[in-house]
Amino acid sequence: MEDPTARFAELVEGPEHQLPLDRAALLIAAHAYPDLDVDAHVAWLDDLAGRCPEPTFDGWRRYLFEDLRFNGNVGDYYDPANSFLNEVLRRRIGLPITLSVVGMEVGRRLGVPLVGVSMPGHFLLEHEGAAPRTWVDPYGGGRVLDRAGCEDRFHLVNGASTPFLESYLDPVGRRGILARMLANLKAIYASRGNLEALAWVFALRLAIPGTPALERRDLARVLGSTGQFVQAAEALEELAETLPGQASPLLAEAQALRARLN
Repeated sequence: MEDPTARFAELVEGPEHQLPLDRAALLIAAHAYPDLDVDAHVAWLDDLAGRCPEPTFDGWRRYLFEDLRFNGNVGDYYDPANSFLNEVLRRRIGLPITLSVVGMEVGRRLGVPLVGVSMPGHFLLEHEGAAPRTWVDPYGGGRVLDRAGCEDRFHLVNGASTPFLESYLDPVGRRGILARMLANLKAIYASRGNLEALAWVFALRLAIPGTPALERRDLARVLGSTGQFVQAAEALEELAETLPGQASPLLAEAQALRARLN
């Protein structure tokens, strides 16, 4: 069985327009489910699309959200399973972003063009090329939204007084979707103190081009918390070479970690 971390890194380092979102999302899940058959779940998405009665935007939306009843997990939003594509396919519930990945991947197979919209607090889908612009809220049972509806949804999540910016409706690339999925897992596992899971989440985030280098410091601290002092120190020392302006505190922290080996 291929190393899911190495395979994920290989995929995200390639051209973004060729990045298979379904397979990359399943490789994230493979870290929590070591026996996960990625190919079988890609075939599951193929089968879902093949069963859609009408390969149009309206047919796609009715099929996934009315017939199959994909919907948000409002009862247990912070369940880690909501972030894993295999579990979302199995249970038909999840987070806005993982439900959106299902929607995008089924739509791609049907020839229905959909793009992700990384609106703060609530991920949406946009029907690419539609006039007027049309969005879908997969977490809300596939509800169709216009621009005003998107703003209402934003204020419902972020508060009525929070300013809404038009840029919040800009499409996001596939790497950005994967990074946000991992950011959700990072927050969930940090709140639960699951250091083992945090280590692989950080490793995958750092594999995505454009991830801030300082995130390697957070990974080092997780490694140190699990007793992997050498690996943690090495991560900090590598980071110090990348960020010479912060080298002194990073090297001091690395030295402190190495001292714990004595």
